[in-house]
Amino acid sequence: MLGLSITATIAGVAGVVGAYYYVAPSLPAAETIRDIPLQIPLRVFSRDGHLIAEFGERRRILVTYDEVPEHVVNAFIAAEDKRFWVHPGVDYRGLLRAFYQLITTGDVQAGGSTLTQQLARSYFLSLDRTVERKFKEASLAVRIEKEFTKEQIMALFLNKMFFGQRAYGVSAAAQVYFNKPLKDLSVAEAATLAGVLPAPSSYNPVRNVDLASRRRGYVLGRMLDIGYIDQEQFDEAVATPIESRLYGTAVELEAPYVAEIVRRDMLERFGPAYSTDGYQVVTTLDSRLQRAANYAVRNGLLEFTRRRGYRGPLGHFELTPDVLMTPFAEWPIEIRQSLEQYAPGDLTVALVIETSEIDNSAVAVTSGGSKLTIPWTGLSWAKPFIDMETTGPEPEVVGDVLIPGDVILIMPTAAGTWALAQAPAAQSALVAMDPEDGAITSLVGGFDFATSKYNRATQAFRQPGSAFKPFIYSAALEHGNTVATVILDAPIVISSSELEAVWRPINYSGRFYGPTRLREALVRSMNLVSVRLLLFETGFGNAINHIAKFGFGDAALIRNGSLALGGGNASPLDMVQGYSVFANGGHAVSPYVIDAIYGPDGDLLYRANPPVVCEPCEAEPDEDYVVEYDEDGNRIDEFPLDQMANVALEYMPDASTAPELFKNINSAERVITPQNAFLIQDLMRDVIRRGTGRRALVLGRRDLSGKTGTSNDQRDAWFGGFNSDMAAVVWVGYDDSLPLGPGEEGSRTALPIWIEYMRLAMKGVPENQMPMPDGIVSVKIDRETGCPARAGQSNTTFEYFREGHVPVCENVDELPDLFNDAAGADPDPDAPDDDETETLF
Repeated sequence: MLGLSITATIAGVAGVVGAYYYVAPSLPAAETIRDIPLQIPLRVFSRDGHLIAEFGERRRILVTYDEVPEHVVNAFIAAEDKRFWVHPGVDYRGLLRAFYQLITTGDVQAGGSTLTQQLARSYFLSLDRTVERKFKEASLAVRIEKEFTKEQIMALFLNKMFFGQRAYGVSAAAQVYFNKPLKDLSVAEAATLAGVLPAPSSYNPVRNVDLASRRRGYVLGRMLDIGYIDQEQFDEAVATPIESRLYGTAVELEAPYVAEIVRRDMLERFGPAYSTDGYQVVTTLDSRLQRAANYAVRNGLLEFTRRRGYRGPLGHFELTPDVLMTPFAEWPIEIRQSLEQYAPGDLTVALVIETSEIDNSAVAVTSGGSKLTIPWTGLSWAKPFIDMETTGPEPEVVGDVLIPGDVILIMPTAAGTWALAQAPAAQSALVAMDPEDGAITSLVGGFDFATSKYNRATQAFRQPGSAFKPFIYSAALEHGNTVATVILDAPIVISSSELEAVWRPINYSGRFYGPTRLREALVRSMNLVSVRLLLFETGFGNAINHIAKFGFGDAALIRNGSLALGGGNASPLDMVQGYSVFANGGHAVSPYVIDAIYGPDGDLLYRANPPVVCEPCEAEPDEDYVVEYDEDGNRIDEFPLDQMANVALEYMPDASTAPELFKNINSAERVITPQNAFLIQDLMRDVIRRGTGRRALVLGRRDLSGKTGTSNDQRDAWFGGFNSDMAAVVWVGYDDSLPLGPGEEGSRTALPIWIEYMRLAMKGVPENQMPMPDGIVSVKIDRETGCPARAGQSNTTFEYFREGHVPVCENVDELPDLFNDAAGADPDPDAPDDDETETLF
């Protein structure tokens, strides 16, 4: 018998050696593992490093060996290969056992492979259970052990292996099953993941808790036997219940509309490989500003929908006493499923189970059976929705709003309570950018991306209404007018072949104010002044050529009188790009959202180089300027670069004196003069100081300029504003262009969203506005005529003019023909604002 065993062993060894030399020539070199790319998803980040999105079929987060906690490594060694640190890649006893099985049974049983063999199989081989594959696996494992250190092999293994639920690698598995970074896994959780590996479907801790728990116990027992954990740690881990569910990507910053912009761009650049080759994109988003935008848009839309009335519950169930007396887990499945339906915009689905006539509160349950109370303060807003223009009476008791069995949406309040809510039918968009270079710092394209992926910030082209008027005024200033030019605010009738009917634009108030200075006309957003300014002062050709420099396309630049009232179509992105020209002093910048693209190894593949505002770059080289050098070749007239910041007021180089400093700067083109930009800024600052945007005074800042806008029949509400650091535009409307409802103008509907955004965005940020440029003078004028005031004259004010453009009024006594009472009255500071709405046709 002993002789037979020896013979069998010798035969086995000979067979193993023979098999090795048989399969070895056909195997790839172990070092080719380095050349086999792992599928790694595209990851998108904010400029300050917060994860925005991940795109790819395989979820994988690469880690180095040093980033893996010791107890995680130990869990996998205990579960898969306790002799990992000492064997040469194969367990020869296991190979002999496999050979013996082949001789005696004609089959090779699964299992018994070392961790290194599993790695070899995963990279190079199929899952066929054949003796040839087994020997190839062993041969490759030996080669891998010679090529890589044990630590490198462990890192390769933990990054490569499949854990189910699209999770490849242990770091992704930690996030998918426990919503934790790898470093935060407990011993019990590490053992759970190590237990998943042999059969991810069977040992899935979400779907098969019992099997996963038993498998975890096995791994923990092995860890105890080997000495990786002590009895106390074992007992604690075994007693820990498995609390796992499937988690999505651990997004750190909500910006799905921006993520989709990036995804499409990357697909265009790299094709299908964009989501598998491990690219990383850094966007221009600022996480603090993006969070402010998310909050402002959602809060503003929820407030709007409250004003428009309560549309009723999502559904209703008849709740019998028998249902309410049973544990929630035993409630009818259709009720429990209704509470698990998707709730947009971070709202929560709840079921009303009780109402109280004593304090007019309601008790509701959410998914999982948790109970909460909705006080009357969270219900009293819910006037019933009748139609787009009408709401019913205010509710008096809880029964006017809710009854038990209603399925509703709720939201938390700042007071720590709950309030009834509903998903807005209207939509909103907000986009903000740095006017110095066009970097988009925050963008929201709608209330909820999962409900609607339509990006209204970039794709919705709507009538901007009076928010477009600053561009009309800028064109007028460029072609001979001043902010003190007087235009008659009086009825006008226009008949044109381009119009389907005779056009009679009116002011919202229905009043006519007679001769009005341009400053007052923009502050009060007078429609008729804008129309006359375009038609009779500037002209279509001049206006369109001028406004096109701000980046607007043909859709916005229509060739009829409604251009003066924003009757064309523009997106919020178009508007913020245009406003940025005013904000930065007159330069055209292009919006961009991708700052950098990195490859899987961290190599920089792309860096944005946008045109930037560079006023010193504009100086023409001074041919008479003599550059002198000392004996060492240093310029005598030049400060060292490292000292410039400390002497900024004394030493201000420009392209005329130091062209080499500016030759490589991608300087933004100047499209309007700094004087034009300053004057429009100042006009729009007055809109906030005392015009249609005066609600923004609540921000307590003096550096903000802005303009409201409302399109025909209140179908679109706008507000855009800026200082020298930021330009931001808000739009509100229905996707199908329904009217927003009575009183829903730019100043009421869009401006509060802008205010809330700026309140958060500008917190702690110093005021910053464009200084008055050279070429501007301040002159005291007559408030009525816009002419320079005479000595001792009353009813005057100071006004800004470009040098050389101060009006000369020699025959002031002849002006009253324009200023007769028949045309109307002077603007009344207490009269309704004429911004809302623009009657276009």
